[in-house]
Amino acid sequence: MHSSPAPQPAPTRQAVLPWLLLVLDGLLVVGFAALGNRSHESGLALLDVMGTAAPFLLGLLVSSLAVRFWRGPSRLWPDAVVVILGTVALGMTVRVLSGGGGTEWSFILVALGVLGVLLAGRRLVTGRLLTPRRESLAG
Repeated sequence: MHSSPAPQPAPTRQAVLPWLLLVLDGLLVVGFAALGNRSHESGLALLDVMGTAAPFLLGLLVSSLAVRFWRGPSRLWPDAVVVILGTVALGMTVRVLSGGGGTEWSFILVALGVLGVLLAGRRLVTGRLLTPRRESLAG
């Protein structure tokens, strides 16, 4: 007699949420690339934007995995700092190695500033929205 394998339980909200937040981070990186392409008239076609975003998306993925993002997807310290610095540093490195462009200091600073605001801001907002509020014991 063959028994069928036990059905797998559906993923819980807690298991899926970190991955959804990583996707949101990726969308913010793509938005950063689109803004950069727009301001530098580099093209807003999907392939143009993804070509600009790809090195930073790789940096985001590697640095997010390094901090084990699923344990605290809205943690600011040290996770957000590592992810922001890793996204920019790896993104710039991949850009240079792939011949995708230079890494002038002004671009590095803009990338750090914009991605810092976007990625840390996402963590601040989702941390606030997803943390259960504790009722005041006084009163």
